[in-house]
Parts: sequence; structure tokens; C-alpha cells
Amino acid sequence: MSEYVFKLPDLGEGMVESEIGEWFVKVGDQVAEEDVICSMMTDKAAVELSSPVAGQVLRLAGEPGDMVPVGAALITFTVGGGDQAVAGSDAGDNRPHVELPQSKQPGVEQGDRQKTRVMTSPAIRRRAKEAGIDLATVTGTGPGGRVSKQDFESYLAGNAGRPHDRLPQQGSPQEIKVIGLRRIIAERMAAATREIPHFTYVEEIDITEVEALRRHLNDKATNKSSRLTPLPFLGLALVRALAEFPQCNATYDKDRNVILRHSAIHLGIATQTPDGLKVPVVRHAEGMSLHELAEEIRRVSEAARNNSITKSELSGSTITITSLGKLGGIVSTPVINMPEVGIIGVNRAIDKPVVLRGQVAVRTMMNLSSSFDHRFVDGYDAAAMIQRIKEMLEHPATIFLP
Repeated sequence: MSEYVFKLPDLGEGMVESEIGEWFVKVGDQVAEEDVICSMMTDKAAVELSSPVAGQVLRLAGEPGDMVPVGAALITFTVGGGDQAVAGSDAGDNRPHVELPQSKQPGVEQGDRQKTRVMTSPAIRRRAKEAGIDLATVTGTGPGGRVSKQDFESYLAGNAGRPHDRLPQQGSPQEIKVIGLRRIIAERMAAATREIPHFTYVEEIDITEVEALRRHLNDKATNKSSRLTPLPFLGLALVRALAEFPQCNATYDKDRNVILRHSAIHLGIATQTPDGLKVPVVRHAEGMSLHELAEEIRRVSEAARNNSITKSELSGSTITITSLGKLGGIVSTPVINMPEVGIIGVNRAIDKPVVLRGQVAVRTMMNLSSSFDHRFVDGYDAAAMIQRIKEMLEHPATIFLP
């Protein structure tokens, strides 16, 4: 018998350390080669690691939330076949076995667990753990029996009101460790509000005409699954406006104290997911038509929700759009997505009476909330850009003019 030390591999993007998200094994467990042993958090997503050897878990590097340097011991196994195992470890044959959450995973764990390991994403695993649900009781319809988000939601709906064995007793506080994506979100929000002097500007927009156009296009569409939402209209108007206000399509490199004005427009789409807020990126929005932009917004948003998004698709945005949909409220103060200098927030659209050309009429109105980094974007320029977007949305034909 000998020990095999599995060291944390380089997960990319120049990372020097990574946070333990969740252990799927414990000390004493028998693990088969390729079994998933843990999830590690990068700045963008959870990454599952699988075992390079078969053996018994001897030591773990720490608990969820602990940081592990790249190249440091992550997990130590007791393995058989001495010479071969030691040679693999000492010779640096420490294969990363990195798998994104959506990848196919082996279905059976070995040893004293003697049960089928449920294949699902780290987000669903976390939700099940918090709700006290044994994922083995959830029927998975994905490849190899993988439990999808829809499978989990259907299970929750079918078991609404039923108590779960591991729920905390009434009256006792539930301790939730701030780790993983939630920790990253907390740190970035704190940094953004601490470092950036936000200038928030809100404008009321009459979107009656653009809504009429949107409904008309949806009624004519042959593919009902690709129905247009208001976001691509706003995105296209924003693209047009940024051509006139390039100082708003910029990022700030604080290490070099340099503003980078970008010719390409990479739209960040703030998306709520089971893991928390993510910002997938629509690249080169300036070269897209309305339907191309709508399709790409739909694709990256869904990929962010189901954890099939790639790390590269979660970075590089130059300006962000955020929307709470029907929960949008009257007004919001969106927090800038560092290192960008601007963010556009969509609020709820409502029908209300307004004075139009001297007459009271019912119009569909929506507030557009925006925040800008006041160090680099003057209030006049910020207001002027939002006014330009307002003009295009109120006269939607102008969005499509050269």
C-alpha cells in the first residue's frame, strides 16, 4: 500500500489558488478512478474534479470555503499496487481530470457507499442539500439519468408542503457559510460600492410603440420558441447610442490607471441563476441584427442558468444590462459590474395615463435606471446617452436606420 497525493491543477485564467466548493467524498471512502471527488470555485464558475486513481481517501485539504494554492495537496489516497501508484504521483502524472458541471460523470461509486452517485450540477446539489432532499429520490431525465434543473423543480413542485428529515428545527437559526459564487458576488459588490462613485440616472420612457412592434414580430414569427423580449430592442438601441458616447463603452484598469475605450461592444447580461447572479457576455453585439442579438441573449442566459456556460463566456463584457423582469419595480440603483464604467437597468413596464399632445392617453411606460462611474463619465454625458436611448425606443424605426 502507498499514498497518492492529488495536487490542485491549474484551472486556467492564471489562477494561483481556488476555493473548495463542495466535497463529494469523505475520509475513509473508497473511490474509483474517474469518480467526482469535489467541486472547486473559480472566479466564474464551479468546476468538478475527478479522481485520477482508485483508492481510499486518507486526507482532505480542508473544508468548503477554504482556499487551496495551485500545486498544493488537495486530497491524499491510500492506493494498492505500490510502485505504479507512487510512480504516477512522484513523476508528476497528476492528471487534472477537470470537468465542467454539465459534463457526463461516472454513474457508480465504489466501496462502502455502494450506491449510485447522482449526476447533476453543483447548483442543484447545493439546493438539494439546503432543502434536505436526497437526490437519489429525484428521477433524472438527462443523459445517463442526470438530474436537470427541470427535474429538480418538478420534484419540488410534486412534494410541496412535505417535511424533509434534515430541515432545521423551528426556531433555530440556519447557519449558511458564505462560500463559492456567493462569496465572489459579495466581494465584488462590496468592492464596486466602495471604489466607484456611482452616478445614477433614471428616465421614464414611453415604450408603447416598441411594444407594439415586438408583439407584431412575435405574432408573425414561425418559431414561437424564439419570441422577442424587450431586451434585444434595448440592446440594439444601446449599441447605436454607444457609437455616439464611446466613453460609456469602457473599462478601467486600476493597476495601470488607464481607461480602455472599446470599439467592440460586448454586452454583459446580468442573469439570476440558482447559484446567484452571473453575467454571461454577448460578444460583438455591434455586428448583430435584432434576431441575432435576441438569440444570443437567450443562449448565454440559459447556459448561465444550467451551468453549461464556459469561463470565457463569463468574462470580457464592456457594459452590462440588468433586468428583474416583472419584478423590476419602479426604479432601481444598479451596481456597476467592475471594471466597466456603466450599467443599464430595466424596470417594470406598466400601462398608465399620460398627457400626449394635449390629450390624456393610456401608454405603456417604463423607467430605465442607469449607473455610471462618475470618475470617468460626466453626468451630462450619462444623461445624454440615456436620452438618446429613450428617443430610439420611443421611435423604434430609428433603431434600424443606418
